[in-house]
Amino acid sequence: MTIAGVRDSVLSWYAANARDLPWRAADRTPWGVLVSEVMLQQTPVSRVEPVWREWLRRWPSPAALAAEQPAAAIRAWGRLGYPRRALRLHAAARAITDRHAGSVPSGYDDLRALPGVGDYTAAAVASFAFGARHAVLDTNVRRVLARAISGSQYPPQSATAAERRLAEELLPEPEDAPTWSVAVMELGAVICTARAPRCGECPIAGECTWRLAGSPAYAGPPRRGQAWEGTDRQARGRLLAVLREASGPVGKSALDVVWSDARQRERALDGLVADGLVEPLDGDRYRLPSS
Repeated sequence: MTIAGVRDSVLSWYAANARDLPWRAADRTPWGVLVSEVMLQQTPVSRVEPVWREWLRRWPSPAALAAEQPAAAIRAWGRLGYPRRALRLHAAARAITDRHAGSVPSGYDDLRALPGVGDYTAAAVASFAFGARHAVLDTNVRRVLARAISGSQYPPQSATAAERRLAEELLPEPEDAPTWSVAVMELGAVICTARAPRCGECPIAGECTWRLAGSPAYAGPPRRGQAWEGTDRQARGRLLAVLREASGPVGKSALDVVWSDARQRERALDGLVADGLVEPLDGDRYRLPSS
């Protein structure tokens, strides 16, 4: 099968099997796409969708969020994890309001200049919100390309220049490029998964280099899952939950009781302060950021 044939197979599969997600709907807004891309980083769709819907109901535009204090964004973020993303979205909303008259910019460079927006997010928003032709290279896309084209079970730990060149070479003409990008991403998310790929349902299984080679095991460095129990991340989450649920500043004693390891608790609290997620106050009190 030619590259054009692979594209056609993936696009046909996507047309018949795409999940009905609100940030893909015909009435989606660039702001809604940006919010979804930030929320979906390292977080599954099932957890993101209800939070995304509430976020867009409450803050349907960047200006609406920009008018709030950062604490509101952190509270609304709930238990999605990696709460610095909430601060970055808040900062991006203020930058959009100040620099772009409240409208999410369409250009890759302007998007990339927003706080917390990296290469992937800028390319994704430019593509999915504005129909631009960009290689959108997330973990799912990289895994599909690694298996189907390069013959490796997993891509390298970090995106390489070779991967970017390959993704750009595979891009179809501008009118189909955004759909191609989201179709490959969808294929990686629901079929060509990391741990249990459903090769029998894959539209390009017959052309997959990795499968045709006998699905050889990954030969790179060990790939470890992210631990949670007993980690600093869990401690940070417990402390932040206390502050998120409080209506005002919280005394240190209320934080001490939610994590028994004093050294780890202090390290986690110091990290939250350093990240701008928590503000220390006089009298050994703490609160979510207010400006």
